[in-house]
Amino acid sequence: MMIEERHKLILEELKANPSVTVKELSKKLFVSEPTIRRDFTELHNKGIITKIHGGAIINTTAAYREIPFFLRENEKSIAKSEMGRRAAAMIEDGMVIMLDGSTSAYHIVPFLSQFKNLTVITSGAKTAVALAESNIRTFCTGGQMIIHSFSYVGKQAEDFVKNVNADILFFSCHGLDEKGRMTDNAIEEANIRRVMFEQSEKKILLCDSSKLGKTYFYNMGNISDIDDVISDVDIFHILHSTNT
Repeated sequence: MMIEERHKLILEELKANPSVTVKELSKKLFVSEPTIRRDFTELHNKGIITKIHGGAIINTTAAYREIPFFLRENEKSIAKSEMGRRAAAMIEDGMVIMLDGSTSAYHIVPFLSQFKNLTVITSGAKTAVALAESNIRTFCTGGQMIIHSFSYVGKQAEDFVKNVNADILFFSCHGLDEKGRMTDNAIEEANIRRVMFEQSEKKILLCDSSKLGKTYFYNMGNISDIDDVISDVDIFHILHSTNT
């Protein structure tokens, strides 16, 4: 099992339980106890968890409510890259496009250098850097950075978005349930996406299969309110089958 996958599973366990022990995780993940201790130390040093005697607890501040970007970036990376390629097929020269701070939107960047006179607006810090390195005209919202996702939120970010217009928005969500509701568990990120909706002519959801059937606290709207969905599965067929 790759280290990134172990870290993701450890964080999922900690999100579901107040604390976990080295022994429990060693048995559940089929790895040695020293391996789990090393994982705990690395996550502790990154400020994501706190080590306690024989185990660990997750840090519960707003900055660490989510699995960090560096772990999510590698999750379903092949599927996200293919989704990025399909998203790029919807773009034309001279467009203004908007990307949220998700790892799904980040995977569109490698396919954008083929376009002429493209302008990209993003709330993702890592996405902005990748765009600039590709010599693409880039505007970053600025604002308060959410550490786990390297994305900008808050009034400053929202005010920036309110003053621009985009031809097309590519965004993600944390959960898409059987009723087609898009949800998030961080109100700040749900809010910036809602503002992006208002300022974009077309809205395209990037949603891989790991997000299906999940519901979080904050509503972002319904897929009936947007223009299309790009996924690694046939989402519309799945939703239709679920509701019939």
